Order: sequence, then C-alpha cells, then structure tokens
Amino acid sequence: MTKAEFPTPLPLATPALGEPYLLTPGPLTTSKATKEAMLRDWGSWDGAFNRVTAEVRQHLLHMAGVQDDSFACVPLQGSGSYSVEAALATAIPRDGKALVLMNGAYGQRATKTLEYLGRAFITLDKGDYLPPQPDEVDALLKANPDVTHVFLVHCETSSGILNPLRAIADVVKAHGKRLIIDAMSTFGAVPVTVDDIAFDVLVSSANKCIEGIPGFGFVIIRRSVLEAAKGRANSLSLDLYEQWVYMERTGQWRFTPPTHSVVAFHKALEQHANEGGVQGRLARYTRNRDVLVSGMRELGFRTLLEDCWLSPIITTFFCPEHPDFQFMRFYDELKTRQFIIYPGKLTQAESFRIGCIGQIDEYVVHQLLRAIADSLIAMGVDMRKTPD
Repeated sequence: MTKAEFPTPLPLATPALGEPYLLTPGPLTTSKATKEAMLRDWGSWDGAFNRVTAEVRQHLLHMAGVQDDSFACVPLQGSGSYSVEAALATAIPRDGKALVLMNGAYGQRATKTLEYLGRAFITLDKGDYLPPQPDEVDALLKANPDVTHVFLVHCETSSGILNPLRAIADVVKAHGKRLIIDAMSTFGAVPVTVDDIAFDVLVSSANKCIEGIPGFGFVIIRRSVLEAAKGRANSLSLDLYEQWVYMERTGQWRFTPPTHSVVAFHKALEQHANEGGVQGRLARYTRNRDVLVSGMRELGFRTLLEDCWLSPIITTFFCPEHPDFQFMRFYDELKTRQFIIYPGKLTQAESFRIGCIGQIDEYVVHQLLRAIADSLIAMGVDMRKTPD
C-alpha cells in the first residue's frame, strides 16, 4: 500500500507541550486559553467566583434559546452521568414511568440508572445501527398511556448516530408527555432550543462541544418541573432541586465546586461565542467529519452508519478484516504519532471511534489520516487485500 497524499497542515490547532490530540467524545483537546484559565486559584464562596457561576448559567440558558424565567440552569459537580441521574430522579416522580429510547450504551445506562432509582420504565431498543422512529414512539405511547416521560440520547456516541430529535419531540408533545434529552455530546454544536424542540429537561456536560474540561455537568430544566420536585431525589448530593434552591438563594454551589473546571468553562464559552456560537461550531465539526469519512473510505475503512445518520460528533468505523490488524496495536501506533482515538462499544462488531470535536480542524484531520496510513504500513496491513 502506498501513502496517500495529504495537504500540508496549517498551524491552527497544535496541542500545547507536545500533547496528543484527543479524538474522543470527551475529554477532548482544549485550547491554550482554556488551559491558562486554570492557572489561578479561586475561593469557592468568593463573590468573583459566584459571578462566574452566574454568567455560566445565564449563557447556557441563552444558548438553549431561553428568553424568560420558564427554565433554569442547574450545574452539578461530577461527570455527565451524575447530571443524568440527578435529572432522572428530579423529573420523574416515584410513581412515574419512563419510555427509554435506546440504540447504544448511553440509553442502556439510563435504564440501569432508573433501576437504581426505583422508577418504572419500558424501552424501545434499536440495537447499534438504527435510530428510533417517530411512528414507533407514537405506537408505544398509544399502547402505554401510563408512560409519563420519554428519554432520548440525542447523539448516541457508542455508534455516532444522530437521532431524529425534532420529530420525536413532536410526537412526545402530541401525547402530552415530558421529554428528557441527553444532549451530552451535542449541546453547543447541534442546535437545540426551547422554541424549536419541546423539551422539559436537557442534560449536558462541560467537556463536550463547548470544549471545557471535565468536572461538572448541567441541567436545563423547566422551572415548573423543578418546583414540583422537592423531596423527590434519592441522593443528598444529586438532589437537583436542593442544588437549585441553594444557588438561587446564595449564588453559591451547595457543596465544594470544581472551581478550575468552572472558570475554564467560562473561558471556553467566550471562545464558543467568538467562533460564531452553535452554528460556527457545527460548521467546523461538520467539516472535520466530512474530511475524516472521505479520507477513511479512501484508505479502505467502512463506516458503521449510512451517511444520513452520521453525526458531526464522532464516527464509528469497522475494524478491517485483516489478520494483522489488532486494535490495540493500531491504537499504540497512532498514540506514538500524537493521536488518541476511542475503542468501539458495539455489541456485535469489532469497531473503533474517532471524534470530530474539540480544538481540531480539517487540517488536523488530514494529519490524522496520514498517521493512520503510516500506522497501517507499520502493522503490515494492506487494506486492498482481504483474508482468504
């Protein structure tokens, strides 16, 4: 196999201090300015830090298209899964019942969370390849009128599929049910606003498309849902209602906040706005994906999904059916070339995933494609040859 010709990279997104590019769904490669924002220590109850928290909350509401006080933004310490659990426990009464739309690991994790919380639920499991369809959701809601809430992962990053959120939201609204969106890997890069999508709860995280660092998630939630949730939580630390009440009263986090993560996120929000907001970020990530998919197919790789379901967040590729291809060797070869990718999470096929988000651009993707070609040569994997 000969090396493909790739454009000469431009110096637009080189990681600091020789760090590798993190081509994952988060944590991801952050900018130098975001890193530098963490060089100062902050008092967790200090007025200056409280102002940062308030500005972050307001900015996130604005990003969601909230123009009044009908929604609140509640940040919560921990990973995104902490915020998902808090949101499920807050939004769904103990006698409620959820319909969980699943097509990957994160829908499955939601069902495990509901089991821990003791909430009733049913599922629509589409496997690894397909999105839930609005007519399927409609039929299930007709057959199960006791369902009170519907849970959907907007982008299921175990496969990279972008689910048809708007059409499903319309069905949920028509049935008078509440919609909970796991927008962990889309918020900030795929438009989701209250005037366009009839949701009640949206959950995301600092270290995704807004390009902050890990440390906290946030829940954008209808205020009436919050007000009805007093005493509903199963956990002291994950009580979203009490977190909200305390923040509204004091401006402070209820327990020790991840100060450096919050301040880094504040800086990341500034850069997000300067790039053109959600639309600007979507444009860059979409270019990254298009260059990646085209280049990988030229090298002989196959995508898991059809083009119509590919998200601009992360793409899953099948591992080559070649006797000399071993994923961990491939991973290590790429790591030596300053790229870190993600293993697959599929249940029935060997795969790996490459993220399109973070501080990368199409020129970095061209560098990655050249590194992949070099890695295949080092492994003795000729993609033109198939096993006997």
